[in-house]
Amino acid sequence: MSSILVVDDEPGVRSSVSGVLRDEGFDVDTADTGEECLEKANGAAYDVIVLDIWLPGLDGLTTLQRLRERQIDSQVVIISGHGNIESAVRAIKMGAYDFIEKPLSLEKTVLVVRNALRQRDLEAENKVLRAKVVSQQPNTTMVGESPAMNHLREQVSLAAPTNGRVLILGENGTGKELVARTIHQSSRRKSGPFVEVNCAAIPEELIESELFGHARGAFTGAVADKPGRFEQANAGTIFLDEIADMSLKTQAKVLRVLQEQVMERVGGTQRIRVDVRVLAATNKDLTAEIRAGRFREDLFFRLNVIPIFVPALRDRQQDIPMLAEHFMALVAQEHGRKPRRLASEAAARLQQYGWPGNVRELRNVIERVNIMVGGDTITAQDLGFLGRDGVKPDLPGEAGPVAPLSEARDQFEKDYILRTLTAQHGNMSRTAEVLGVERSNLYKKLRAFGITPRGGT
Repeated sequence: MSSILVVDDEPGVRSSVSGVLRDEGFDVDTADTGEECLEKANGAAYDVIVLDIWLPGLDGLTTLQRLRERQIDSQVVIISGHGNIESAVRAIKMGAYDFIEKPLSLEKTVLVVRNALRQRDLEAENKVLRAKVVSQQPNTTMVGESPAMNHLREQVSLAAPTNGRVLILGENGTGKELVARTIHQSSRRKSGPFVEVNCAAIPEELIESELFGHARGAFTGAVADKPGRFEQANAGTIFLDEIADMSLKTQAKVLRVLQEQVMERVGGTQRIRVDVRVLAATNKDLTAEIRAGRFREDLFFRLNVIPIFVPALRDRQQDIPMLAEHFMALVAQEHGRKPRRLASEAAARLQQYGWPGNVRELRNVIERVNIMVGGDTITAQDLGFLGRDGVKPDLPGEAGPVAPLSEARDQFEKDYILRTLTAQHGNMSRTAEVLGVERSNLYKKLRAFGITPRGGT
């Protein structure tokens, strides 16, 4: 049932308009001020708001402006007296659907409301169709306008047109695969294949066959020659995700392919030449893995031609509402549902959360509330299951210790500097540039945290 909010300070107008709309089968609510209209529109999703232009306190035009600022997408029909036609035209330019002149014709009022509802349905259908078109293409949308995301886009735009190998660093769930796909789609190899290999998901005894293929008879069950992922990616891009989980033995063979662009299938003798651009990603500190003897230093230098660091979601909180709206549209299309609206209080709640699972966790939360929550608007109450600072909500009687704010702030700053320093491989000048601070100030910070830089420039 379509829901209508009638806003007018005259009780007779509210009664007559709401009565005729109820008779037409609509769910009708009323308000007598602009302030009450905004309060109700924040807490519920109305398909159409019938709004008087002359109201005490917050007038109709200001109320309309506030509705749009809060991204409330209800269709707005303006009620205008004869002397306010010019204001009604201004309202149309501000995004109102139409206006009705007083004295009201109830028949015309119903007709305009029905037309506004049809327009709303058409806009919702267009959103779904646009999302469907996008979903049929490889998803290479890097959403966000924060400084961290703009810096990431700049790095990707510089790296993509080349054939240079790229090492993508960042925590789990930050979108390293999305960065890899964006690089491929923006490269000269975009018409070639993009082949992804999750090195952590393939058992050790199978990964060589998966990467390089195998010859017939190489092992039990090898009844025919099979090309590997490197061959499948010929003239395109191969993305080696979770590269740090690859065994030293396999690392040696990958190193040979990178050096010579030549490989052999498992159990075969034929040398096969491949033309492949290699992108790799990991959430681990490869310099620490090298020191521990778990990763080859020569392979690291081969892969680390262009390092790109993907920021954690907590380091770009201003992007969270935009990402949430993006996922709202995608989830609605996937599940065949009408797109939901995210209330401003709900967006603020999302920004307060610490997101230990990063963008992947945000996407899962949006999918959860879209499936499990009724109504057209996601409220802050619907997100009550989210804890604060990336921690599950405290259960009764389970309140844990809380660090002082200054201590928590210092720990966050220390961790952030260390992550950036690691991503820049100890280069102090580059780390200072990425952090946006003077190098001398960076040294002072490190000394204050008891960290001794390992050389670097």
